[in-house]
Amino acid sequence: MRKADTCYSNIIMFLTNTRRVIRAGFISFWRNRVISLASVLIMTVTLFVIGFVIFLGALFQSSLEQIRGKVDVNVYFVTDAPEEDIFVLRDSLSELPEVASVSYTSREEALANFRERHKDDYLTIQALDELDDNPLGASVGIKAKETAQYESIAKFLEEQSVLAKGKYSIIDKINYKQNKVAINRLTNILAGAEKIGFAVTIFLVLISIIITFNTIRLAIYTSRDEIAVMRLVGAGNKYIQGPFVVEGIMYGLFSAAITLILFYPITLWLGDVTDNFFGGINLFEYYVSNFTQILLIITSSGVVLGTISSMLAVRKYLRV
Repeated sequence: MRKADTCYSNIIMFLTNTRRVIRAGFISFWRNRVISLASVLIMTVTLFVIGFVIFLGALFQSSLEQIRGKVDVNVYFVTDAPEEDIFVLRDSLSELPEVASVSYTSREEALANFRERHKDDYLTIQALDELDDNPLGASVGIKAKETAQYESIAKFLEEQSVLAKGKYSIIDKINYKQNKVAINRLTNILAGAEKIGFAVTIFLVLISIIITFNTIRLAIYTSRDEIAVMRLVGAGNKYIQGPFVVEGIMYGLFSAAITLILFYPITLWLGDVTDNFFGGINLFEYYVSNFTQILLIITSSGVVLGTISSMLAVRKYLRV
């Protein structure tokens, strides 16, 4: 019975202390509203930077996907290559783990595409009409999952040609060597861009954390006399830290709300610009469609930054 009473008393005391801590945090936030406003504005800038990194990453990824989509390797077949043999090679390519997609263009489609491209060139069309047969062979376009994987696909195709030596080879030409320089350059650019993007992100986040930490430290420094009194009356470290942690969480929540509200008109204004410039991604549509994820990231970042900064500032600079 005594254990139950003791447990109940501890729970009541814990809830009472928690309520006092939360109330003290709200009071301190409102009482020091000038410093609170400054802290919220600084943290808003911090969260804005984090949001900017998210949007920049989306734009960067969209641009990379477009560049990747324009790179491929084409296999051109001899004009009398049996379609069944071409389909066997196409299916073999599709089964390779490096291959993302394989597209087939028949001789008839190749001729129709050629006529369409040169419809304004009368001499070329006239010369083509004078031929008795279709001079173009079928082809297969191959897209790899990663640009660095085109070399292994090209080796596979070369092996198929080598195996066919002494027999009848259906492969006329593989354009990998012509595209190799561009593919290697693109691979290096993508790798370098990803590293630079990661380094810039880390740098911006660290700078933002330092600014936020120093701002909250200043806010806590103004309450040093109050902390000294609390220590004199025997308040524990956790009880002293509590109101400032609550205050830090409030900084984070208010800053997150302001940041998310500001993102709406900004992304709305930049939506058409990013769609035209980067192609394929409208920043406003991205913000709306991914609002839940962005909300969680921005809000949790604000709460974590406010909490950690408050705890560190109280411990290290006020010697609690």
